[in-house]
Amino acid sequence: MDILSLLRAFDEAAGQPTFSLVDINVDTIVFTLINTGIIVLIYFFFLHKPVCKILDQRAAAVNKDMDDAEKARKEAEAAKDEYEQRLLQSKDEAGKILADATKRAQQRSDEIVSQANAEAAALKQRAEESIERDKKRAVNEIKDEIADMVILAASKVAEKEISAEDNERIIAGELERIGKEN
Repeated sequence: MDILSLLRAFDEAAGQPTFSLVDINVDTIVFTLINTGIIVLIYFFFLHKPVCKILDQRAAAVNKDMDDAEKARKEAEAAKDEYEQRLLQSKDEAGKILADATKRAQQRSDEIVSQANAEAAALKQRAEESIERDKKRAVNEIKDEIADMVILAASKVAEKEISAEDNERIIAGELERIGKEN
């Protein structure tokens, strides 16, 4: 039996001769409410738990995805913080390396200047020693020349017999001439 025949049977039992869609019929309302109740009961017994289970699974999946996204965000922030920390450390290390290089360059510069000063002092010392040797050699040469002149003067004196005064005058003259030449 189909539903339409069942409805007609209810209508005839109620005393209504025809089935009309516009009429309000209490029997139809009661029948509709009973059908709705049966459908609701069937839903609660057979579909409610699986639907709720599916909805719970979806909610759990969404919550898991949200938790994973939050965890990923926190990890990204931690990685960003670590990167920034490493960047600061790198800048500090670069500053230290630069300062160290500058310090070593200054030390090397000071060493080179000290070495140059030491070499200049050594050259100056050698030059002064060379000048002193040349001066002593010149003085010795002058003394030798004076001695030769004195011998020459003495030989001239010996050739002539001259008085002691003439002798002293000749020697003084020769010494004076030698002093003017040098």
